[in-house]
Amino acid sequence: MADVVLSGAIRSNLLSMQNTARMLDESQLRLATGLKVRSAVDSPTAFFTAQGLNNRASDLNNLLDSMGQAVQTLEAADQGIKSILKLVDSMKSVANQALETKVKATVLTGNADTPLTGGVTLASLAGIGTGNQIVVTVGEVTHSVNVGAASGQVATIANLMTWVDATFTGAEPLAATLTADGQLQFTAANGRDVTISGNNSGTPISLDALVGSRTTATDGVNRDKYERDFNNLREQIDQLAGDASYKGVNLLKGNDLLSVFFNTEQTSQLDIQGVSLTPDGALNIAEVGNTSGDHGFALDAAIKAFVENLNAATNVLRQQASTFGANLGVVQIRQDFTKSLINTLESGASSLVVADTNEEGAKMLALQTRQQLGTTALSLANQAEQGVLRLFG
Repeated sequence: MADVVLSGAIRSNLLSMQNTARMLDESQLRLATGLKVRSAVDSPTAFFTAQGLNNRASDLNNLLDSMGQAVQTLEAADQGIKSILKLVDSMKSVANQALETKVKATVLTGNADTPLTGGVTLASLAGIGTGNQIVVTVGEVTHSVNVGAASGQVATIANLMTWVDATFTGAEPLAATLTADGQLQFTAANGRDVTISGNNSGTPISLDALVGSRTTATDGVNRDKYERDFNNLREQIDQLAGDASYKGVNLLKGNDLLSVFFNTEQTSQLDIQGVSLTPDGALNIAEVGNTSGDHGFALDAAIKAFVENLNAATNVLRQQASTFGANLGVVQIRQDFTKSLINTLESGASSLVVADTNEEGAKMLALQTRQQLGTTALSLANQAEQGVLRLFG
């Protein structure tokens, strides 16, 4: 079949319409997809450059998530420090209350029917014999001595008083004296309860002839309650520090290290070292002795020393809060920078591959007009050739 021969004018018009149709299809596709570069075929340089920028933005987005978790870890530590500061303030309050509470002695006075003197022998008193045991208790401390003239025993009232003064010393002091009316009197300066009893090889005996059947006791005042309250608060600090963790990282108890990376190569980072903000750690808050013979609040000077330690612990907490605050500021600044950098990268990638819808819309309208004009021109060219047919009419 022979090829159809077209005139130059018709061929030129046809080629122009084909180009217009191709450009019109391209504009329609860009408007539909929003992209001017959809694959490497459209523009290898723009496509791969945009892909590289988007990949880096994606990597930075992952780092941004990691930074956000680091911020949460630091905020957990900060909340822990604030709470520990409140507990330390409560401990100061307890210590100051103990300091304001003045210790009042306990006085136990006998009411024996027969007045006593220092020279009276214990074995001569009714119900008490040689070898019997006299037991004296002050608070939680108990000591006993046998009645007799041998070494380490007591034979007279004077011996008993000397033994009491020499035995109950230190944190559990006890003084034994005779009143003006001849009654044996025990005075515990620490304000704890005083009791006296006797036994014969474990069997209780009466000491009525020594102290009477009804002793008179003046209740004392001590600081034991404040010692217990202080130690309970101290334990709460240790527990709170242990609970101030986030996703397994605890910056307040132990040596956990929080590393925050700011680039994908991990060459830019911030290492945040945890500290042990516990009573046995950096806070250095000792436990108050509250056992037999070891009461830490017995003396005013000891309480003042505890208050000084608490003031030092407060300074440690504030300094560490400032350090964590500075670290938090660095992470947040890098967060903001990374967000801006991601936006810059994504904007750069978009400028390479994203179509300008305004421009493409205007082009499509122009191309549609050109297409209509091309159709009209092609029709005119055909009419010129059809004029030849009239010669044969």
